[in-house]
Amino acid sequence: MTSAAEQQSVAQEGAARAGRPAAVANGAPRAAPPTPPVWPGAPTPLGARFRVGPDGVAGTNFALWAAGAEAVRLCLFDERGRETRVRLTELTHEIWHGFVPGVMPGQRYGYRVDGRWDPWTGARWNPAKLLLDPYARAVDGEFSLPPDVYGHVRDWPEQHVADTVRDDRDSAPYVPKGVVVQDDDDWADDRRPKTPWADSVIYELHVRGFTRLHPDIPPELRGTYAGLAHPAAIAHLVKLGVTAVELLPVHQFAHEDHLLRRGLRNYWGYNSIGYFAPHAAYAASGTTGQQVGEFKRMVRALHAAGIEVILDVVYNHTAEAGELGPTLSLKGIDNRGYYRLQNDARRYADYTGCGNTLHVVQPQVLRLITDSLRYWVTEMGVDGFRFDLAAALARSMHDVDMLSPFLAVIAQDPVLRRMKLIAEPWDIGSGGYQVGAFPPLWTEWNDRYRDAIRDFWRGALPDVRDLGYRLSGSSDLYAWGGRRPYASVNFITAHDGYTLRDLVSYQGKHNEANGENNRDGSNDNRSWNCGAEGETDDERVRLLRRRQLRNLLTTLLLSTGVPMLVAGDELGRTQRGNNNAYCQDNEISWLDWSLLDDPAWRPLFDLTSRLIALRHRHPVLRRRAFFSGRAHSADGLRDLAWFTARGEEMTESDWYAPAATLAMYLSGRDIPGRDEQGAPITDDSFLAVLHAGDRPVSFVLPGPPWAERYEIVVDTAREEQEEPPGEIHRAGETLTMEGRSVLLLRVRD
Repeated sequence: MTSAAEQQSVAQEGAARAGRPAAVANGAPRAAPPTPPVWPGAPTPLGARFRVGPDGVAGTNFALWAAGAEAVRLCLFDERGRETRVRLTELTHEIWHGFVPGVMPGQRYGYRVDGRWDPWTGARWNPAKLLLDPYARAVDGEFSLPPDVYGHVRDWPEQHVADTVRDDRDSAPYVPKGVVVQDDDDWADDRRPKTPWADSVIYELHVRGFTRLHPDIPPELRGTYAGLAHPAAIAHLVKLGVTAVELLPVHQFAHEDHLLRRGLRNYWGYNSIGYFAPHAAYAASGTTGQQVGEFKRMVRALHAAGIEVILDVVYNHTAEAGELGPTLSLKGIDNRGYYRLQNDARRYADYTGCGNTLHVVQPQVLRLITDSLRYWVTEMGVDGFRFDLAAALARSMHDVDMLSPFLAVIAQDPVLRRMKLIAEPWDIGSGGYQVGAFPPLWTEWNDRYRDAIRDFWRGALPDVRDLGYRLSGSSDLYAWGGRRPYASVNFITAHDGYTLRDLVSYQGKHNEANGENNRDGSNDNRSWNCGAEGETDDERVRLLRRRQLRNLLTTLLLSTGVPMLVAGDELGRTQRGNNNAYCQDNEISWLDWSLLDDPAWRPLFDLTSRLIALRHRHPVLRRRAFFSGRAHSADGLRDLAWFTARGEEMTESDWYAPAATLAMYLSGRDIPGRDEQGAPITDDSFLAVLHAGDRPVSFVLPGPPWAERYEIVVDTAREEQEEPPGEIHRAGETLTMEGRSVLLLRVRD
């Protein structure tokens, strides 16, 4: 245990490094806070938990897994930043623990962990570095990244061995602290929407970017959890008709050094460091525990509006990067226990492109992840997760393994298996592309859907075989093992890449603002600028771009599977051609709400909300089972049929021939399943005609048994859509479709 003199020295040194004078009284340094007693406490639960201890004494139990450590010191910080260190002496099953009486909610803390410094074997303990508790449920302060925060001497002259030289400078003044949080919420008044997968429409948004410029949200709430909970924000979601928001990462994250050096910040948040803590910068109410309650109130407000909350989570890597990265938490607690290392244990296995990969096969790492997931469900109220680079989590020792410990644990967990689980089914390692391979219970981001739809509307598909699969639920990928069409999360855009408007406005990326000479971001965008690069005054180009947006959104919302929209695409949001805006915390990324009042863009929102409403009303557009393509009645009517522009059913050779037009018939008479009362499900039948050619085409409406008459419901050639009832046309009639347009017709027999 450190002496009072040592504690005083630590406080003075930390104050000096932070650029502020040490506290003095009558010309002499103030006495350091007294060292509190430490009782044995308990090894579970991990983290800091405020409770009533022996003899009714209130305090906090601290528990930290650090298997190879030689000593663990709990560091408590007062309101002036003065540090008090107490040693945890109890060790149970590799967990260091102790109960500290008198430590109340709001207390800031961290750890110093001692052990061998031997990077050649992967041992990187350094007690000079203050470490964030992996189980901290609130974090106060931000990471800055001066040399003091690195476990090694970052500026060592011989950089090829710099990571082997230990840096003994104190990092405490430059790193945030964990905060003790009180458990005071049982969610008794919350009602989860529990929207079935087939009925879901997902809306990917950024908490800060969605609310930062909203004119009807009070300025002090913009960019925060409270801002997203504001009635003005929720009203937009309700009017649009989405059933779930998928929040870009809200786990506490850190900014990368290379961004800070360029005066930028990590905006997206895919650089997690605290898996239990809501990112403090998104809190309007405070950062010493208030962010937890604010997040919960946001979830409640969304639930009350019938909207589920899905978190984009990053358990594949952390903000500590590789061997030359900072020492912030896990690296200093037990580097070999938490991270995958190469045969040369100085180096990290990197399946993520971010410098490190969590070693999910290790029981304690698997426990960290599943404890975090259950916490966000049971204590924070969320409804599901989208797993960033999920293939990295599914790796056993090296290869992706669909029987891996991570997937096996999720499959049997009574809490997690009932949540919405979405995989980004790839990583950057060998064999990492796993689209269609995840087991039942999981849905997947379907990038093959994205690519096929983009290619069709820019005229780059060699034939329409792939398009047919994508429109009808991607049975070639998901019709196995009991999976359903809603295993496919259909998307055309996501946070990573162009916005929908930029997809039809830019041929090449324009990422100059990122400071990397436009080298970052994908070069494979499958975009088409409609004849001019970027913004233009050419009205013909502008009209064509808006039509292409209508085509893309209509295709997405008529496709079988779960549609995912990106916030602002329904308004025509632009990032000015930046397809990698991860570091743009400014107007490039924030939602421009003035587009709602722009006569050129408001119709796009109206069409999107109308299509979503149509999808909600008609079960034939959100099937729970794959199409059979077979006739179920004597008249030969099938649940799914495909037609050429001649109004004739597609033949085998038609599927292999170049074509710019494809029609899809969806029968409402043959929908599998029954309603909640056991009655058969029936619906209207629809004919969707997609024409990607640049010239008008004559389309013949199919006759019996498909229909006698058709009513036009949507015509994307029109800027403004008519409300039903629309024009009525008889079977056999020839319609002239404008170039690059979609017709949706309802059978009116």
